[in-house]
Amino acid sequence: MESIIAVRNLQKTYQMGNTLVKALQSITMDIRRNEFVALMGPSGSGKSTLMNLLGCLDTPTSGDYILNGTNVSTMTDSELAEVRNKEIGFVFQTFNLLPRLSALENVALPLVYAGASKSARLSRAAEVLESVGLADRMDHKPNELSGGQRQRVAIARALVNSPSIILADEPTGNLDSKTSIEIMGIFEEIHEQGNTVILVTHEPDIAEHAHRVVRLKDGLIESDTTNDNPVRALSRQPM
Repeated sequence: MESIIAVRNLQKTYQMGNTLVKALQSITMDIRRNEFVALMGPSGSGKSTLMNLLGCLDTPTSGDYILNGTNVSTMTDSELAEVRNKEIGFVFQTFNLLPRLSALENVALPLVYAGASKSARLSRAAEVLESVGLADRMDHKPNELSGGQRQRVAIARALVNSPSIILADEPTGNLDSKTSIEIMGIFEEIHEQGNTVILVTHEPDIAEHAHRVVRLKDGLIESDTTNDNPVRALSRQPM
């Protein structure tokens, strides 16, 4: 299976006062199309820095990052923004929804930047909201939704552009255990439909849903293991 992500000797160094901090020392890895990968590691391990690089939110100090056949390592901010909008769907711990917009409008937002017509935007947004079990909540604002429903809206927004990769940063961090299992069920379905899913988490029970677990420590890959028996979510019922 072809690699959708190829990273070679990726390094990221930050200047903090007079000190140089090596957040990533040398990362080399491949992620194949339709893999379900969990990135783990303690605070300061480099996993957030790696996520920012994989998500084209930042550029490496050195090394190469080939995303879907394109070297994005030396792109400008505007070029990276274009790649992000086309290739990557983001899901965050804090949902990052706009409070004044309905669920439907929040989900349609990325399509504004993609230049889609209003009717096409709303039609596609409704379709994706339905797929995550929120057909009856499209007109609700975020404060009218539960935490789990808000995360479903955020997942729908990540899917609306049909991206190559779903990148989820601690997506169950603000949810109770029952809701977390339901949300992981949605990620399993997304993976089964052919998407590449990269999950950043510090929770071992969440990482167990992934088919591969990459652990980072001190800016290096400590281990990279295949999970032959990933946990399956017990409930996939809409909240």
